[in-house]
Amino acid sequence: MECDLSKAVYILGLSAYYHDSAAALIKNGQIIAAAQEERFTRIKHDAAFPRQAIDYCLQEAGITLSHVTHVVFYDKPLVKFERILETYLSYAPKGFASFLASMPVWLKEKLFLKTTLGKELSKLSGLSKADLPRLYFTQHHQSHAASAFFPSPFKNAAVLCLDGVGEWATSSLWQGQKNKLTPLWEIDFPHSLGLLYSAFTYFTGFKVNSGEYKLMGLAPYGEPKYAQIILDNLIDIKPDGTFRLNMIYFNYATGLSMTNHAFAQLFGGPARQPEAEITQREMDLAASIQVVTEQIVQKLAQTAYQECNTPNLCLAGGVALNCVSNGKLLQKGPFVDIWIQPAAGDAGGALGAALALWYEYLDQPRDITETHTSHLNPYYHDKMNGGYLGPAFTTSAITDYLDTLNVPYEILNNSELNRTAAELLSKENVIGWFQGRMEFGPRALGARSIIGDARSPKMQSTMNLKIKYRESFRPFAPIIKADKLSEWFEHNRPSPYMLMVSPIHPSKQISMTEAQQKLFGISKLHVPRSTIPAVTHVDNSARIQTVHPETNPKLYDLLDKFEQLTHCPILINTSFNVRGEPIVCTPEDAYRCFMRTEMDYLVLENVILNKKDQPLWEEASNWKNEFLLD
Repeated sequence: MECDLSKAVYILGLSAYYHDSAAALIKNGQIIAAAQEERFTRIKHDAAFPRQAIDYCLQEAGITLSHVTHVVFYDKPLVKFERILETYLSYAPKGFASFLASMPVWLKEKLFLKTTLGKELSKLSGLSKADLPRLYFTQHHQSHAASAFFPSPFKNAAVLCLDGVGEWATSSLWQGQKNKLTPLWEIDFPHSLGLLYSAFTYFTGFKVNSGEYKLMGLAPYGEPKYAQIILDNLIDIKPDGTFRLNMIYFNYATGLSMTNHAFAQLFGGPARQPEAEITQREMDLAASIQVVTEQIVQKLAQTAYQECNTPNLCLAGGVALNCVSNGKLLQKGPFVDIWIQPAAGDAGGALGAALALWYEYLDQPRDITETHTSHLNPYYHDKMNGGYLGPAFTTSAITDYLDTLNVPYEILNNSELNRTAAELLSKENVIGWFQGRMEFGPRALGARSIIGDARSPKMQSTMNLKIKYRESFRPFAPIIKADKLSEWFEHNRPSPYMLMVSPIHPSKQISMTEAQQKLFGISKLHVPRSTIPAVTHVDNSARIQTVHPETNPKLYDLLDKFEQLTHCPILINTSFNVRGEPIVCTPEDAYRCFMRTEMDYLVLENVILNKKDQPLWEEASNWKNEFLLD
């Protein structure tokens, strides 16, 4: 379709009404802004219409909705409704209660989503229905594929999308070529790798759509004792990686839970209750489903390589956030380079929908110079701006806020600030680090982060128990100067979005005693395994983030100054939030989180605050209970 480029073409992409609603804005194909609604409402995984995220995107561009030429939603609700109806009919009369529970929402809101979105956009903008931009809909997996391929550094790539379910598709392969995405094949609901993994998330007592990270982190503590049971009973995997689930064991197609009694019998008892003690069974289940997931992804990737005939792979969908699987896929091949959308889940669908409209529907050319990466070229120019697509705040705006609180602080220039922060970190202080534009996606990438000394043997426990208020087994990730990556890890590709797990370099590992090697379960946790124990998981791996001066010069300089002091170019990086709360967005969010936890210092742009100097934080004492029930 022809597009008039004599004026700016603004495309607003939206995802909403399932989980992780978001908005993204592009101008003539360039990504201007993107953010999840949860960051503004402070409701984790908020699924509501992304009103505040839209407001932010428009403000970032300096426009109103009247300047937007196209609005596009990330999936097709009528096709999804068709899938739901066909599923209930296929399983009838089973699932009738679930059917009755879901229909009112569909009949009132989701089935007439075009009208609902129009009303919300009119309310937000004050525009009449006739004056609103035209509304479009993309397919769910098309949005995922577009979010993965179009911002990538590749002219051509295989694009693999793996998630729970969109309309029908749960897994799909696409051929990405210049400005086109060609669908090759898909696996349809109810056969889903994402839902299989979520079934084990549910069965081990974690929350679906947020606890999958916990399951992945728990896996190295266990042994894959149940892997063969899974392969023999739950899933039939073909040589090309395609698969079918045995739905006798699952309840998600029509029920109100993920698994059923047959599933529980297969694994020796009922599901773990949330917050109950984690036993060796849960660890072994986590290890088992992780192994099976990696096996399927590896086979699907091999098929994608053969069918697409390209050395490049792009990944999106919730399963693409499984960084352990991603790391092993890169290590084993067959692809030379892998690029993963940092907002790989449904939030990224908002961005993908906007990009799909620009490149495919409006048929705009894609300007890209492809360069393959290596240890000699540790940075590639994707279109994501390092993932820093959210709001930023000036030092003056921050001090104006702090002055209303009448709290003490100090303002330092960049060099003084990083030198001071490096010294504090080297003395095992924990710092809340708030810099520049907020990250888009589930990972903190050094803009809204809590940072600490990776060399400290006690730092992992300190951060988990005193600052993050989360399970002690959960690992932390290292941030490292990109040019020092291969000295510390067995990895020679960029990982700017913390989506790859890699082994610690053998030269940095510490040999275990015979007694330590015999430990199992959580008892493995406190065994030092490397010279950076706070970020070394029990399998001698780490989820790495490479920091590049091109996208985050201030954080790179901090790492450089820390290295000058300690000979270590690595820090801990974890998200700036406590368990059950979204990552902080504003200075107010950051100060509140700082005062609620045992962080030692807070850095807000060029402002630094010492916890010891702050006045008593008066707040309802039950806030932890309110947030920790996730």
